[in-house]
Amino acid sequence: MKELKVQPIKNGTVIDHITPGAALKVLKILDIPEQERDSIVSVVMHVEGKTGKKDIVKIENRELRAEEVDKIALIAPDATINIIRNYEVAEKHRVGIPDEIVGIVTCGNPNCISNAREPVTPRFVVKQRKPLRIQCAYCERELKDISAGLL
Repeated sequence: MKELKVQPIKNGTVIDHITPGAALKVLKILDIPEQERDSIVSVVMHVEGKTGKKDIVKIENRELRAEEVDKIALIAPDATINIIRNYEVAEKHRVGIPDEIVGIVTCGNPNCISNAREPVTPRFVVKQRKPLRIQCAYCERELKDISAGLL
Protein backbone atom coordinates (compact mmCIF):
# COMPACT_ATOMS: atom_id res chain seq x y z
CA MET A 1 0.00 0.00 0.00
CA LYS A 2 1.37 3.40 -0.97
CA GLU A 3 1.69 5.89 1.89
CA LEU A 4 1.59 9.67 1.49
CA LYS A 5 3.48 11.79 3.99
CA VAL A 6 3.19 15.43 4.90
CA GLN A 7 6.41 17.37 4.36
CA PRO A 8 8.20 18.60 7.49
CA ILE A 9 8.30 22.36 8.01
CA LYS A 10 11.47 24.35 8.72
CA ASN A 11 9.84 26.92 11.01
CA GLY A 12 6.29 27.27 12.25
CA THR A 13 3.68 25.49 14.33
CA VAL A 14 2.24 21.99 14.38
CA ILE A 15 -1.04 21.55 16.23
CA ASP A 16 -1.39 17.86 17.03
CA HIS A 17 -4.02 15.74 18.79
CA ILE A 18 -6.88 17.94 17.57
CA THR A 19 -10.31 16.42 18.19
CA PRO A 20 -11.22 14.44 15.04
CA GLY A 21 -13.09 16.67 12.62
CA ALA A 22 -12.16 19.93 14.39
CA ALA A 23 -9.20 20.90 12.15
CA LEU A 24 -11.40 23.13 10.00
CA LYS A 25 -12.55 25.01 13.11
CA VAL A 26 -8.88 25.49 14.05
CA LEU A 27 -8.24 26.96 10.59
CA LYS A 28 -11.14 29.36 11.16
CA ILE A 29 -9.76 30.44 14.54
CA LEU A 30 -6.38 31.13 12.95
CA ASP A 31 -8.03 33.03 10.07
CA ILE A 32 -6.46 30.74 7.48
CA PRO A 33 -6.16 31.05 4.49
CA GLU A 34 -6.56 34.83 4.68
CA GLN A 35 -3.45 35.43 6.82
CA GLU A 36 -1.18 32.70 5.51
CA ARG A 37 -1.12 33.31 1.76
CA ASP A 38 2.65 32.82 1.42
CA SER A 39 3.04 29.90 3.82
CA ILE A 40 2.33 26.22 3.40
CA VAL A 41 -0.57 25.01 5.54
CA SER A 42 -1.14 21.27 5.85
CA VAL A 43 -4.30 19.73 7.28
CA VAL A 44 -4.63 16.04 8.04
CA MET A 45 -7.97 14.81 9.29
CA HIS A 46 -9.09 11.57 10.90
CA VAL A 47 -5.64 9.96 10.95
CA GLU A 48 -4.88 7.07 13.24
CA GLY A 49 -2.60 7.97 16.16
CA LYS A 50 -1.37 6.04 19.18
CA THR A 51 -4.48 6.97 21.17
CA GLY A 52 -7.05 6.83 18.36
CA LYS A 53 -8.18 9.17 15.58
CA LYS A 54 -7.01 12.77 15.47
CA ASP A 55 -6.53 15.81 13.22
CA ILE A 56 -3.26 17.71 12.66
CA VAL A 57 -2.63 21.24 11.36
CA LYS A 58 0.83 22.43 10.27
CA ILE A 59 1.47 26.11 9.57
CA GLU A 60 4.75 27.21 8.11
CA ASN A 61 6.41 30.45 9.31
CA ARG A 62 3.94 31.23 12.08
CA GLU A 63 3.90 30.86 15.84
CA LEU A 64 0.54 31.15 17.56
CA ARG A 65 -0.54 33.97 19.85
CA ALA A 66 -1.77 33.13 23.38
CA GLU A 67 -5.38 34.07 22.57
CA GLU A 68 -5.35 31.72 19.57
CA VAL A 69 -4.13 28.86 21.78
CA ASP A 70 -6.88 29.65 24.32
CA LYS A 71 -9.54 29.40 21.59
CA ILE A 72 -8.08 26.14 20.26
CA ALA A 73 -8.26 24.69 23.78
CA LEU A 74 -12.02 25.22 23.78
CA ILE A 75 -12.61 23.09 20.67
CA ALA A 76 -9.65 20.69 21.01
CA PRO A 77 -8.88 20.32 24.74
CA ASP A 78 -6.33 17.53 24.18
CA ALA A 79 -4.31 19.38 21.52
CA THR A 80 -0.59 19.94 21.71
CA ILE A 81 1.20 22.92 20.20
CA ASN A 82 4.65 22.21 18.78
CA ILE A 83 6.84 25.16 17.82
CA ILE A 84 9.23 24.13 15.06
CA ARG A 85 12.53 25.92 14.50
CA ASN A 86 15.05 24.69 11.94
CA TYR A 87 13.09 21.41 11.44
CA GLU A 88 13.27 20.57 15.17
CA VAL A 89 10.64 20.80 17.93
CA ALA A 90 11.87 23.80 19.94
CA GLU A 91 8.88 23.96 22.29
CA LYS A 92 5.96 21.67 23.03
CA HIS A 93 2.89 22.75 24.99
CA ARG A 94 -0.40 21.16 25.90
CA VAL A 95 -3.37 23.46 25.63
CA GLY A 96 -5.17 24.11 28.88
CA ILE A 97 -8.66 25.13 29.83
CA PRO A 98 -8.68 27.71 32.63
CA ASP A 99 -11.38 27.80 35.33
CA GLU A 100 -12.69 31.03 33.82
CA ILE A 101 -12.83 32.04 30.15
CA VAL A 102 -12.75 35.79 29.56
CA GLY A 103 -13.21 37.73 26.34
CA ILE A 104 -12.90 34.94 23.77
CA VAL A 105 -16.45 33.53 23.65
CA THR A 106 -19.73 35.39 23.39
CA CYS A 107 -22.90 34.41 25.22
CA GLY A 108 -25.71 32.87 23.15
CA ASN A 109 -28.35 34.74 25.14
CA PRO A 110 -29.24 37.92 23.20
CA ASN A 111 -30.57 39.48 26.44
CA CYS A 112 -27.34 38.88 28.39
CA ILE A 113 -25.64 42.05 29.61
CA SER A 114 -22.45 40.94 27.84
CA ASN A 115 -24.34 41.27 24.53
CA ALA A 116 -25.83 44.67 25.33
CA ARG A 117 -24.21 47.96 24.43
CA GLU A 118 -22.61 48.01 27.86
CA PRO A 119 -18.84 47.76 28.22
CA VAL A 120 -19.00 44.26 29.71
CA THR A 121 -16.48 41.61 28.69
CA PRO A 122 -18.00 38.14 28.18
CA ARG A 123 -17.02 35.83 31.03
CA PHE A 124 -17.68 32.11 31.38
CA VAL A 125 -17.15 29.64 34.18
CA VAL A 126 -16.03 26.10 33.32
CA LYS A 127 -18.62 23.72 34.75
CA GLN A 128 -17.09 20.51 33.36
CA ARG A 129 -13.92 19.77 31.41
CA LYS A 130 -14.77 16.42 29.72
CA PRO A 131 -16.93 16.99 27.83
CA LEU A 132 -16.40 20.75 28.04
CA ARG A 133 -19.35 22.68 29.49
CA ILE A 134 -19.17 26.41 30.11
CA GLN A 135 -21.70 28.76 31.67
CA CYS A 136 -22.06 32.54 31.34
CA ALA A 137 -21.03 34.28 34.58
CA TYR A 138 -23.75 36.92 34.09
CA CYS A 139 -26.95 35.19 32.89
CA GLU A 140 -25.88 31.61 33.79
CA ARG A 141 -26.83 30.26 30.37
CA GLU A 142 -24.76 27.25 29.31
CA LEU A 143 -23.21 27.68 25.88
CA LYS A 144 -24.21 24.71 23.70
CA ASP A 145 -22.00 25.36 20.65
CA ILE A 146 -18.72 26.80 21.89
CA SER A 147 -17.13 27.04 18.45
CA ALA A 148 -20.05 29.16 17.18
CA GLY A 149 -19.54 31.63 20.03
CA LEU A 150 -15.82 32.22 19.52
CA LEU A 151 -14.93 35.89 19.08
